[in-house]
Amino acid sequence: MKTLKLICAALLIMILVGCQVSEEQENVDWAYYQGDPASNQYSSLAEITPENVANLEEAWIYHCGDGDTLDRTQIQCNPLIIDGILYATTPGLKLIALNAATGARIWEFDPNEGEPYRLFGMGVNRGLSYWTDGTDQRIYFSAKSSLFAINAKDGTLYTAFGDGGQVDLHTGLGAQAQEYFVTSNTPGRIFENLLIIGSRVSEAMAAAPGFIRAFDVNTGALAWTFHTIPREGEFGYETWSAENIAEIGGANCWSGMSVDHERGLVFVPTGSAAYDFYGGDRHGENLFANCLIALNARTGERVWHQQLIHHDLWDRDLPAPPNLVQIKRNGRTIDAVAQITKSAYVFIFDRETGEPLFPIEEIPVPSSNLRDEETWPTQPVPTAPPPFTRHRFAEEDITDRTPEAKAYVRAIWQSLLAENQFDPPSEKGTLLLPGFDGGGEWGGAAVSPEGTMYINGSEMPWIIKMVEYEEQTDDLLATKGRIVFSAQCMICHGKDLKGASIYTVPSLVGVKDRLDRAQLGNIIKHGRGLMPSQPNISDRDIEAITAYLFDSNEKLTKAEMENAQERSWKYPYFMSGYIRFKDQEGFPAIKPPWGTLNAIDLNEGKIKWQVTLGNEESVDYPVPTGTQNYGGPIATESGLVFIAATTDDKIRAFASDDGEVLWQADLPAAGYATPSTYSIGGKQYVVIACGGGKIGSPSGDAYVAFALPDK
Repeated sequence: MKTLKLICAALLIMILVGCQVSEEQENVDWAYYQGDPASNQYSSLAEITPENVANLEEAWIYHCGDGDTLDRTQIQCNPLIIDGILYATTPGLKLIALNAATGARIWEFDPNEGEPYRLFGMGVNRGLSYWTDGTDQRIYFSAKSSLFAINAKDGTLYTAFGDGGQVDLHTGLGAQAQEYFVTSNTPGRIFENLLIIGSRVSEAMAAAPGFIRAFDVNTGALAWTFHTIPREGEFGYETWSAENIAEIGGANCWSGMSVDHERGLVFVPTGSAAYDFYGGDRHGENLFANCLIALNARTGERVWHQQLIHHDLWDRDLPAPPNLVQIKRNGRTIDAVAQITKSAYVFIFDRETGEPLFPIEEIPVPSSNLRDEETWPTQPVPTAPPPFTRHRFAEEDITDRTPEAKAYVRAIWQSLLAENQFDPPSEKGTLLLPGFDGGGEWGGAAVSPEGTMYINGSEMPWIIKMVEYEEQTDDLLATKGRIVFSAQCMICHGKDLKGASIYTVPSLVGVKDRLDRAQLGNIIKHGRGLMPSQPNISDRDIEAITAYLFDSNEKLTKAEMENAQERSWKYPYFMSGYIRFKDQEGFPAIKPPWGTLNAIDLNEGKIKWQVTLGNEESVDYPVPTGTQNYGGPIATESGLVFIAATTDDKIRAFASDDGEVLWQADLPAAGYATPSTYSIGGKQYVVIACGGGKIGSPSGDAYVAFALPDK
């Protein structure tokens, strides 16, 4: 009898403990962009394991219904999941709330107010910010040039915020920026009652400055501003050509930031100054472009900074929020911050002081032969960890896909500057590896608590070719259009009008056979797909651009031509277009792998493993090729790394200890986004946005969630 009582008591304890565990694991949220304020893209969930991950199946799919049939829309959103509700954005930049267990829509907020998504230009959103005081719950997100505050319960505007629920993202950037393109693709970070946010701005002429700003979450009032391009008297002002510093734009945080709530620090990575590829008008190191900056989150004051590219000429923006990690060095644990780069480096610093945890060398680099350009004589390179992609495209790296491809690529390769990773842009043509999109990119890195970083890399070479600008002086309206086109449009569409694949920029060759003048003018004015609206271009200038593209011979007055000349391209050179270096059939000019997934030991500064990510199935190659990739990985406590990102329209699960592929599934479109994972009622889900629309991929409109079969 005593034994029976003991057994019953033990069973009761097990049941009670089981109930407690079940309650604790009832719901596990993904409540922050990239998983947490530290941007570590890591979850403690462990229901899905290396042993059962092969059993994953589709749990639900939600079609947004507003994708572009011309394959120019995307979904890059890393959705939030809070209290069983999934918050995300659609290809048309609508904000949606779904039942996270079923995919059923709860509500939808349309910032377009019935207008088509084309008005929003550069139509991507990478995530959202969530705020609550325990009673009110709000979602903050950006579309076009507005920051919106939305009631998380019903999808209505929180009208006390700013002007009826929105704040103009030009706020705090200065009078000269009010007509310039400004948006925010990546969400801000909440700190106490502040929303701290960066911006995306133009990378050519007429670029707004990329100042960092904090807005009050309740009122929308501007709380503080940090000048990433310093004003006179501020630290860093002397690192610019003082005579024109007020005219410089860029140096913006477009990629997102991370917050150390305990220390009250926000860590801000910045991009290059405008113009991206020529700095003859901005001599100097150019602080705070291309910097990791630690700011006081309450006041915006600089605590420390590290510049990771001096006087950038290669578009080497810091492409993702830094990871706030703990590093074990010499028997002690250090709170650190790790920043990935497009150059495939990982820089690691002490979080409080900014001191490098691995030595950084300033290596000498080649000088430029472009007129008036003054390259900085050295560039910083970390001694560890080693780069996670190749940096040099040597002759032995030339593709061997076919003899014809090898000969084609070799002829071009021999004509380029290709000796040094910091060869400056040139009229001859400069090879850039990794390319404009990395290396590392905006998908970010996942980091486990023990200090292993999981990061995907692309190995696509690119070509930078500078062309001397030829000023036009005749009196044709089409020529005025060429001047305006050169200043406003050429950086994306190219001198040859053929567009670029980096942003899925369409060709304008033969545009008059596809559109009439009114249609083309409407697109220039309001934007369409990924093209931003252009409110700073007058109707008369739009007429001039369309005349140029339609080969018009309409005459202009002398005053009109003089006005056009005043606003013409002000640099002696322009970059000829975003050119991926490919063979004659459109495959990368370099031998595989073209994409990898990497595990890096941040404690030791070593690469633990590297595996191919994805496969170009149209290539007859003896091993998987890997593919270019956009979007990042997430890691889980159970020992898994989930990532989509590849052009072969799949999502995969890798073993975190050795990189073995344990599961993969087909997606309705490429998942160029970072997944999220969460649990409801103890059931774990992995969800991915399937928006396609990049690198020639068809556009999609779906969110797909996977889970283990019900027991």
